[in-house]
Amino acid sequence: MAKKITRIAKLEFMAMQAKPGAELASLGINMPEFTKQFNEATKERAGDVVPVVITAYNDKSFDFVLKTTPAAVLLKRAANIQKGAKLSGKEVVATISVDEIKKIAEYKLVDLNANSVESAMKIIAGTAKNMGIKIEGMGDDK
Repeated sequence: MAKKITRIAKLEFMAMQAKPGAELASLGINMPEFTKQFNEATKERAGDVVPVVITAYNDKSFDFVLKTTPAAVLLKRAANIQKGAKLSGKEVVATISVDEIKKIAEYKLVDLNANSVESAMKIIAGTAKNMGIKIEGMGDDK
């Protein structure tokens, strides 16, 4: 008999720092086992925020899929800033190069709704613009 899915949750943890808590308790999964597997799987990504999609089953078992680090986190790191602009579109808090946008787009491509690096770059550039990050060398330097 197939396992019955009880819940699907999208959460974010720092790499190697998942621990039992309220957000995992509400899923009804084996928390120590999840944290052990998650922390092991994210060893290579120390210091990154790691989104994860957890599928919980009725027998307390689970599956999970790791996603790429959020674009905003990567953009803040590339621009060397703590947070984005307070007034989106009116304030520029940093400038990054089109090469940095391309690197982020290539990394994020697997999780984005884009078929090419160029399309992914446009998505990342939109996020950057909303954060008040100007992109040097990307056609629309206004």
